[in-house]
Amino acid sequence: MTDRTPPPPSLPRRRDRRAVTEVPRHGRLKRPSNWRGLAALVGAAVAVVAVSATSIGVITVANLGGRIQDNAVDISNPDESTPPQIGPINGSFNLLVVGVDNDVDQDAAYGERDGVLNDVNILLHVSADHTSATVVSIPRDLITDQPRCTDPTTGTTSPAQSDVAFNSAMGRGGLGCVVNTAEELTGLDIPYAAQMSFNAVVQMTDAVGGVPVCLSDDIKDDYSGLDLKAGTNVISGSTALQFLRTRHGVGNGSDLSRISSQQVYMSSLLRQIKSDDTLMNFSRLYSLANVAATNARLSTSLTSVDTMVSMAQSLRTVNLETMALVQYPVTDDPDFPGKVVPVVSLADELFATIAADRPVVLDDDALGNGSQLNPDVPVEEPAPSVDPAVPTDGSVTGTPTPEPTTSALGGIKGQTAQQETCSVGFNG
Repeated sequence: MTDRTPPPPSLPRRRDRRAVTEVPRHGRLKRPSNWRGLAALVGAAVAVVAVSATSIGVITVANLGGRIQDNAVDISNPDESTPPQIGPINGSFNLLVVGVDNDVDQDAAYGERDGVLNDVNILLHVSADHTSATVVSIPRDLITDQPRCTDPTTGTTSPAQSDVAFNSAMGRGGLGCVVNTAEELTGLDIPYAAQMSFNAVVQMTDAVGGVPVCLSDDIKDDYSGLDLKAGTNVISGSTALQFLRTRHGVGNGSDLSRISSQQVYMSSLLRQIKSDDTLMNFSRLYSLANVAATNARLSTSLTSVDTMVSMAQSLRTVNLETMALVQYPVTDDPDFPGKVVPVVSLADELFATIAADRPVVLDDDALGNGSQLNPDVPVEEPAPSVDPAVPTDGSVTGTPTPEPTTSALGGIKGQTAQQETCSVGFNG
């Protein structure tokens, strides 16, 4: 059945694709991938907070600011607004974090590739009132159109292309091309971007003392080298890298299963940071700031200390239960074997919700096939609303409190940062 729903006028029109309720697995690669899907968003967000935290601002600027500025990337999409020197950013903002395969600084242990690919693409949107946020993972193999791009290093211009994999944008024109492609795909303005290197996840997890992840099954993956037992494992260093790389070890072996498994890691890291006062720990803050300076390239719009302080202030007020970690909605298409294509109607609904600054609410069955709810954690039922005008003795003299009007986005896969989930072992 063909999805013919036209996109809303405020969003760019994308090619219609068939809508399905369950996404089939992707075709498998013949050889292991190198760096497929580090949870770069969390690392970048934490690094931004670390670099900008007022408690270490002077030390950070003096010792690390020069390196950050030297590594800055012009994405040809500067933010024209001037954020306040103290206090959160005025309004909503979007940040794209890109993990690059075959980065020039990657260690030889991660192997070599023929070209530079943006294999991790995670978009963060924080609402204007800074009470909710949405984290969208854009699959590397998503078939989409790409705009005309110019490589900032070589000056070579690549013409616009149709029906190409999203992860080819970096090789066509650097970080700016990835940002422009994401803008055309989502209809959102993206003034901030960060490019992460291979070693970032290793050093990030070490800096926060490791990240606890739950596994519903033993996971052994010869491709990534991961070998963990079922239960809760505190992972750091190279083990964290193996966990975030594993595709053959989780769900049905697809990249989409890997994304939902990575959300297990991201949500756990966010809960840990919130619960153990990481952002108040001087030693950890400085370590995270050093990781950012060493392993990240920030857009020129993001290297301003004022901007980073303002962004950090805004992120601190977002509650975990109103932070949705979602997958861009996709399906398979026989015309593009081994790749995925957009489910246009779902994508338009998702990004219309984000553009309107409404929190993304997910169905109860929204988890992808690479994760499941932690069975050892009881699910808390929301407290019933009580209207003070309604007596508790059973008589009715007032008007009942209305139910919330925000409805769930059916068909969108993901979880909230508050949900405690476990990675599911390969079941294909």
